[in-house]
Amino acid sequence: MSEDNLVKILFRFYSDILEEHTVETMWAKIADAEKGYYKIANIPFYVPVLASGDTVLAQFDEDEGMLIYKETIEHSGNSTIHVIITDDELELQTVYNLFTGLGCPCEGINGNYLAIEIPADMDYLPIKERLELMEQDEVIGYAETCLARGHRYKDMELGF
Repeated sequence: MSEDNLVKILFRFYSDILEEHTVETMWAKIADAEKGYYKIANIPFYVPVLASGDTVLAQFDEDEGMLIYKETIEHSGNSTIHVIITDDELELQTVYNLFTGLGCPCEGINGNYLAIEIPADMDYLPIKERLELMEQDEVIGYAETCLARGHRYKDMELGF
């Protein structure tokens, strides 16, 4: 990702995924410098309840020497799904290719962990069905860490 017109924002939080207090820095575009509003420019790896495109309030912290997240101002409608590959024979690139082929941008780390974005205008049901099948086959585990209102289904019946 090009660093032109981007800033880094520091997030401090408790991670249910890592089961510890942690930090993550994320790239953001300046949305309104006067108000301290920034638009998240990448997919969160661990930050819960946040997706790319969300607008956040951040303020410069002298002790940290960087912008610190304060609150989310507006949700983009995108969703974030975190996937851990549990089958040693399944390669990260294979899972990455599967979900990018379905129209979902992805970012992978550590050879077995993937952050997937579900764009706001995408039907989540086919993605959810694929995730459910892969989890039932015991090749992945996944968490819907930021599921936008447009991607939630009441009493979703997947036929499994």
